[in-house]
Amino acid sequence: MTEKLYYRDSFLGSFTGTVLSCEQGKGGWEVILDRTAFYPEGGGQPADHGALGGVAVLDVHEKGGEIVHLCDGPLEAGAEVSGEIDWARRFDFMQQHSGEHIVSGIICAAHHCDNVGFHIGHDLVTIDFNAELTTEDVREIERRANAYIWEDHPISIAWPSPAELEALEYRSKKALTGEVRIVTWPGTDCCACCGTHVRSSGQVGLVKLISCQKFREGVRIEMAAGGRALQWCNTVAGQNTQVSQLLSAKPGATAAAVERLQGELYALRGRVAELEEKDFARTAEEHAGAGDVLLIQGPMSAESLRKLCGAVQERCGGRCAVFAGADGAYQYAVGHPGGDLRGLAKAMNAALNGRGGGKPAFIQGSVKAQEAEIRIFFAEAR
Repeated sequence: MTEKLYYRDSFLGSFTGTVLSCEQGKGGWEVILDRTAFYPEGGGQPADHGALGGVAVLDVHEKGGEIVHLCDGPLEAGAEVSGEIDWARRFDFMQQHSGEHIVSGIICAAHHCDNVGFHIGHDLVTIDFNAELTTEDVREIERRANAYIWEDHPISIAWPSPAELEALEYRSKKALTGEVRIVTWPGTDCCACCGTHVRSSGQVGLVKLISCQKFREGVRIEMAAGGRALQWCNTVAGQNTQVSQLLSAKPGATAAAVERLQGELYALRGRVAELEEKDFARTAEEHAGAGDVLLIQGPMSAESLRKLCGAVQERCGGRCAVFAGADGAYQYAVGHPGGDLRGLAKAMNAALNGRGGGKPAFIQGSVKAQEAEIRIFFAEAR
């Protein structure tokens, strides 16, 4: 079995090991060493990346007690090679995983629930709990987690005997047998865990609970810790600064400014809709009794397109086709009370590079055509 150096020292960034085997597999070369500091994917934590003997390590997984390194090139069996961990990636994962322990420990103790899911994603960490949490609960959990972090508690990692384990209260998602690794954050969490962690809570730096949504029988929390939390805060603060400048509002008053703007926009949309309906009514009256009508307009919303088509078809006494947009890209709506437009839709889509359809008396969609092409098509269509 591979000696797992990351259990001895999670801050070990470089090491040497002997290549026991190297076989070509799916996606690269599968290398097994006698010892490694590369952490394999598991327990919600992604695998380490880095370099091994001059070739890139693309992925790492555990198989039958051996750590398999997926590399982008072969290594000679029996050779001693040096390994270098992608330290930025490793430390990020240690911050996220340690932050998750602290948050989960606080939640599970305070709300008598279980952590039933955990995943370190590319941007955020997700944690699932079989309990309901309010916005106030989440704020209090975040406050307590950061207070614990700033107190800088040391981590404790142990491999208790079966008897010791039997007497120990610890978190685990499943029943465990054999050697069990227990990770303890004193006063906050005691959990069976195979991941890598920082040495003390202060190295987590910060946790930010970004969202809490209902998920299955409980909730899913999105979280960022350490560098990710700082990056998230900087991104949000930067966006808020841009919004405050655009709205001429102080950074702390952007929500009120947006609310005011929404009210103004709602009133404006109502006025536009009123004017639009009057304009559509005039257009419909202009085509009263005209029979088949083709209208080509500038860009408008899909709802306005349908309203104009509906208003005209009620008065024209025939088929009404409305196209809105510009040469090369038009949206269309065609209505004919009592008619069957399915054949027209098929022919139009074929002739005008379009797509769409609908009910016998009404079709809608889009075409990639010129205005002249549309007029020629409808001049010949009957």
